[in-house]
Amino acid sequence: MSESEQLDADRIRTLLESEGDEIKENTRLFNAERYDAVEAVGEAEHEDNRSRAREIKEDAIERLPELVDRTREAVEANGGTVYVADDAADANRYISEVADDADADSVVKSKSMTTEEIDLNEALEADGLDVWETDLGEFVVQIAEEAPSHIVGPSLHKSREEITELFEREFDPDESLDSAEKLTAFAREYLGGRIDDAEVGVTGANFVMADSGSIALVTNEGNARKCASIPDTHVAVAGIEKIIPSVAELEPFAELISRSATGQEIPQYLSLLTPPVDTPAIDFDSEDEPGFGNSDADREFHLVLLDNGRREMREDDDLRETLYCIRCGACANSCANFQSVGGHAFGGETYTGGIATGWEAGIEGNDVAEEFNDLCTGCSRCVNACPVKIDIPWINTVVRDRINRGKDPGFDDMLVDGLMPDEEESGTPLRKRFFGNFETAAKIGSATAPLSNAVASTGLARKAMESVLGVDARRDLPEFERTTLRDWAEGRESPVEAPERRVALYPDVYTNYVQTERGKAAVRVLEALGGEVVVPDVGGSGRAPLSQGMIATAERKAEDVAESVLPYVEDGYDVVVVEPSDLAMFRREYEKLLPAEEHERIDQGSYEILEYVFGLLENGASADALPGGDGDGVAYHSHCQQRTLGLESYTETVLERLGYDVLTSDVECCGMAGSFGYKSEYYDLSMDVGATLADQFEAVADERTVVASGTSCMEQLDSLLSPGTRHPVELLDPAGR
Repeated sequence: MSESEQLDADRIRTLLESEGDEIKENTRLFNAERYDAVEAVGEAEHEDNRSRAREIKEDAIERLPELVDRTREAVEANGGTVYVADDAADANRYISEVADDADADSVVKSKSMTTEEIDLNEALEADGLDVWETDLGEFVVQIAEEAPSHIVGPSLHKSREEITELFEREFDPDESLDSAEKLTAFAREYLGGRIDDAEVGVTGANFVMADSGSIALVTNEGNARKCASIPDTHVAVAGIEKIIPSVAELEPFAELISRSATGQEIPQYLSLLTPPVDTPAIDFDSEDEPGFGNSDADREFHLVLLDNGRREMREDDDLRETLYCIRCGACANSCANFQSVGGHAFGGETYTGGIATGWEAGIEGNDVAEEFNDLCTGCSRCVNACPVKIDIPWINTVVRDRINRGKDPGFDDMLVDGLMPDEEESGTPLRKRFFGNFETAAKIGSATAPLSNAVASTGLARKAMESVLGVDARRDLPEFERTTLRDWAEGRESPVEAPERRVALYPDVYTNYVQTERGKAAVRVLEALGGEVVVPDVGGSGRAPLSQGMIATAERKAEDVAESVLPYVEDGYDVVVVEPSDLAMFRREYEKLLPAEEHERIDQGSYEILEYVFGLLENGASADALPGGDGDGVAYHSHCQQRTLGLESYTETVLERLGYDVLTSDVECCGMAGSFGYKSEYYDLSMDVGATLADQFEAVADERTVVASGTSCMEQLDSLLSPGTRHPVELLDPAGR
């Protein structure tokens, strides 16, 4: 393990111990509540809202220069001022001048990630101003002098006891703040006084409506509207991407943002303001009840629209989607790795979670994004969670590719260039090239098995792999089969005399070289159901290089697969895939890697193995041709990509139809994620994520057969439980009767 990898491992281990419990509890709760909220409103309506929101954002970003001009006209017609800031320094300079013109001594702020982005607090404090965060979570991290750990919940990483200790140490209250109610009451009273005294109030803006100059503030506390309406000067800071054409376009976002963020049906506060607001300030010094102050107060409003790299992102075909983000945090809440370590590991200078890579690369640069980019495993769980359908895994992959290409060639390039059949530029890290070219290693390992397996398992070999490639010595290595699936298939005759279907079983790298038994089982199952099966001579799908950010290599692999597979499709064969991550390549990523017509044909002609078996049974194939379960118990874990594609129910249904009692895990990720779980700095995190799944299955493993649909899932479950995890298709194998 290199020095930098050791530092990453130590940092992750520290965060797992110090913040992991609180982050897990809160993000998993938000994620579960999101599912419940979507179910309550109905999947169809939720998807309609997502599609509409996506369309609005696409249109708004396309028309952004026009909408900026319309916003300026509307705000100025209302009596306010618009300033478009080029960067953080420009924005801070302008806001400081506004505060100076207001003779301000104190500024109060509501929650705003955009002001975090520009380090506004530090800039104003450097000018001698008192700055107070009035959102409770932001107030906590401000007092603790920490960065927010979550886009929505800045202090999610802290327990109530930790906050009590912090407040009592910093403020020395008259009585102990030993409950959430007391903490909230103390903060409300303390910050209420700061709001009353402040000359300037700063808010963000979740949405800016170009036609009216109105802003929408979505909060769970009433502090934002107080910051906007009580001080005589209100400054709203928003990225230029927050503009939408009019209030008519707000509806789908209002429906989506709280459901996606915290699982709430509606936010506690959805404030629509057309500043400068004409309501008079509240006089808290009234002897009786607080009353209204001077109704003729000359109120000022300044809308600061921030560029800070956004216009360049708009022109970047791969980063452009980042600008559709509505900052809900759903990508973080749905991410297994984030659920364990939070944004202090999975985040950059400002933004956290899956979408953070796009933001940090666009705003700060690839060097900042590189610090956490590898924590995205491409599992795609965030794809269905994102309310505006941003392809977050692709953004992370593109940035990873750019990071790879930004490296200077090293001595290792001269050693491996001739051995690595890839399309990568010199400088791509050796470990990434190794994992991205795993197919080459598998071919060599299979051709020399069992010797290769024996050598790889020695202590010397494991130490070398850990030192040079960062492959953790605690992780069991795959064992290669000397006879590949293709070799086996070529040496046998089909027993099906009058086939009803013709199938090309795709031999993914693991099924062909390592998990050959599941491939053989798939062939026999399909034959038993009346299919003629061939195993084509075709290479890897490109999933391995894509996971390492090696897009050029993945593209070449995709082209090779298309060249080999499409003739079968044209000849009437159905392409059946055993490994869900490879099917996800065919259906999702090939859209980016292949011409549209080729992708469409592969997409429409490919099926996951149990999805296909379900279809055969539904269309007349006899279940009697397969062994029955006779009530036997199965503990089933679905692969991440399989869940994203909506395919897990086919496995459940087929197993139940054959007489199995199926217990399906509700844990979304096993933590292995392909090569991720092999890497030394991420091993502890991988096992921490997997522990939840192990806890769920451990109690039933003795009485149920543990099955999993993906290679990574099987490997992780074998490391967490007693080895012996099987692929579901193996339970259907007629040879196992």
